[in-house]
Amino acid sequence: MLERIRFLTAGESHGKGLLGIIEGLPSNIKISETYVKQHLSRRQKGHGRGGRMKIEDDFAEFIGGVRYGETLGGPIGLQIKNKDWENWKDVMDHNIPEKLSKPITMLRPGHADLAGLQKFGMNDIRNILERSSARETTMRVALGSFCRKMLEDIGIEIGSRVVQIHNIKDIQDVETTKTPNQISNLADKSPVRCINKSKEKEMMEIIDEAKKQGDSVGGTFELIADGLPYGLGSHSQWYKKIQARLTGLLMSVNAFKAVEIGSGNEMSSKFGSEVHDEIEYMNNRFTRTTNNAGGIEGGMTNAQRILAWVSMKPISTLVKPLNSVDYITKEPKKAFKERADSCAVPAASIISESMMCIVLADAILEKFGGDSMNQLKMHMNSTAKY
Repeated sequence: MLERIRFLTAGESHGKGLLGIIEGLPSNIKISETYVKQHLSRRQKGHGRGGRMKIEDDFAEFIGGVRYGETLGGPIGLQIKNKDWENWKDVMDHNIPEKLSKPITMLRPGHADLAGLQKFGMNDIRNILERSSARETTMRVALGSFCRKMLEDIGIEIGSRVVQIHNIKDIQDVETTKTPNQISNLADKSPVRCINKSKEKEMMEIIDEAKKQGDSVGGTFELIADGLPYGLGSHSQWYKKIQARLTGLLMSVNAFKAVEIGSGNEMSSKFGSEVHDEIEYMNNRFTRTTNNAGGIEGGMTNAQRILAWVSMKPISTLVKPLNSVDYITKEPKKAFKERADSCAVPAASIISESMMCIVLADAILEKFGGDSMNQLKMHMNSTAKY
């Protein structure tokens, strides 16, 4: 899926913390812990978040790969400590405690519980839910921030906004004159990351209603990338196609259920003459009259704005749990209830930005190469086409 960049995360939701390693990035990316913290803070916000975000103050400590504010070209190591660990020491101790915590055996619909227990031959859901928790995405945002900074330094921006929560939709188009950063800045001012103020109010109301009913809601957000050259990805092999790499990484995130590129599903009900973007040549460059393709044709970027739409399901853990079965006794009961959000769509949009940053940084390095930022910029100045 990725050609030049590799990353790994480790750690459990209520363990001591999260670890992350990313390698394949060039040297001399100028970055600070403050820059990474900025994007981690964006992930923590949003109307409908649960009590966990009031406990944590997510901060990624640089462990290796950075010196004097610049990457060294080797593997980059990060650590994010879980403050909530203090409340879970007895439950999540690495050593065998004097008294074991009671196993959790009530399966939760929508979670990894049942498949995980069957796969690993265990009988305590705690062993599955801790790693399958969306807490892991905190480290993904931290690692993705390194890729974001690399992209920003070569003129590429990634942004997002929420366009739907439950059945409340914001159908207004974003002005093409606004950059992804400007769109994100507008969205960040909203508790639900919606730039339409009237719809923002309705979205918050539906979240509040779901919370009141002990329920949860999902939604959809738009991902945007500008400043890309022609030819990231390739038509030549299935695994090189940029949309396959992008959707693959996005769909690796908990609760993400669908990704559309450009006009997406709308294309299936239209004629070809209505959806294919006509080509013009103006001011010494090729242009398009529309962007239904969402910036990707034939598995490659076509120098237009990338547009992707990601839908996530409602959070699986409910305050009023659904019917289920005890894994050991097979008795019908209500599912186990862990602390959860009533809506995490705004936070999910930030996570998706980081996934896009990793994919596009990887594709840039694959096409242009360079062990340092100076080399990468030199290669792009010589051969990139826009």
